[in-house]
Amino acid sequence: MNIPVATVGAATADALDGLERLQGPVTVVRRCTELTELIAVSQSGTVRAAVVADEAGDLTAALAERLAAAGVALVALADDPVLRQRLDALRIVNAPGGVHPGVLAEMISAAVQALEEPLDGPRTAAGNSFADPAASFGSGAADPGPEEAAEPDGRRGTVTAVWGPAGAPGRTTLAVNLAAEAAAAGAEVLLIDADTYGASVAVSLGLLDESAGLAQACRLADQGLLDDAALRRLSTGVSLRGRRLSVLTGVIRSDRWVELRPAALSGVLTAARRSADLTVVDCGFSLETDEELSFDTMAPRRNASTLLLLEAADTVYAVGTADSVGVPRLVRALSDLAEAVPGLEPRVVLNKVRASSVGRQPESQLRGVWERFGPGGGITAFLPADYAAADASLLSGTALLETAPGSPLRAAIAELAGVQTPRRRRGAPRIGAK
Repeated sequence: MNIPVATVGAATADALDGLERLQGPVTVVRRCTELTELIAVSQSGTVRAAVVADEAGDLTAALAERLAAAGVALVALADDPVLRQRLDALRIVNAPGGVHPGVLAEMISAAVQALEEPLDGPRTAAGNSFADPAASFGSGAADPGPEEAAEPDGRRGTVTAVWGPAGAPGRTTLAVNLAAEAAAAGAEVLLIDADTYGASVAVSLGLLDESAGLAQACRLADQGLLDDAALRRLSTGVSLRGRRLSVLTGVIRSDRWVELRPAALSGVLTAARRSADLTVVDCGFSLETDEELSFDTMAPRRNASTLLLLEAADTVYAVGTADSVGVPRLVRALSDLAEAVPGLEPRVVLNKVRASSVGRQPESQLRGVWERFGPGGGITAFLPADYAAADASLLSGTALLETAPGSPLRAAIAELAGVQTPRRRRGAPRIGAK
């Protein structure tokens, strides 16, 4: 198997000269002067691997993903232990600058093979699964592997994604209150606003934060610098009954969606699993991949972050409005979801359930309709319409458990979160009642 290689950096000269003397399958066909030239060469289809030395400090998860998408395996050479630790965090194969040419050739061959034939091993920043052929180097012989480094205390939290079709079915309301109930119950919870069309978690919780914590976290993750301390620093704390809910606010300007690249967002999720018991993500609605029809096939995709989150989540709640418009819309959206993320089994939640929209005994009516026209599977939860409680919560900028603890909507969400709530006394007034 012949492997044409492109390189960047004068520091690779000795190792590359050694590769040529080996006269093996690895052949250097292009020596680039900078990373931009390397990217152009990679996209031309003339190389299958790239070796970066002098500019290894400029490597990011997004760049590794871009090269992998072009079918080019990436190997970095660096002697700085701090830099090599960052490359390890990015899952970029790396070795010391003075690596033996024969070992370097084996690393390149293994990286190329792993890119073409992914195994069931750890994921790289580019989304390709393989065991690191440079594991014997790392940042030292005693360094932990990627999985151990990601979970120093053994914690691996779960990720719950809240998704639904267009039309304001209540994605943010459910995400915010699911996270709030779990946090108030004592869990370490991180709430992430990843809606690239209409981020609104900050407003819902009364946070006048325009810094977009998620975008900053993605920027650090893209560079391999997002550790637990950085994630805590970027998260905004919300107090709920004496407990802390951590929030990564979303992008409030629609033109900033490009900052939420899938490779970087994957790094954020890894850090979130490490630092929180539960991560709740408010996702965007769209699953379209129209960007792939562009002439520039490497253009960023606005909905790629939503697709990544739905694939990575342990639990996905699909939210729809319980009326004659919302239910058919959810059925069609679930069909699109099945095509976009094969094998996903979302838990269906019908929101704003009320007799005025579907008739007497609304839950029974909705179950019957779902059995006839739904895509299969049952309905996980019915969230009653309680507009007075929802309005009061939004007006006060906090969760339902603070403003309307006796609301039936709050009780239904708490039950979905596995939290028990005291029953409201019969005849006791609830918020908004006249």
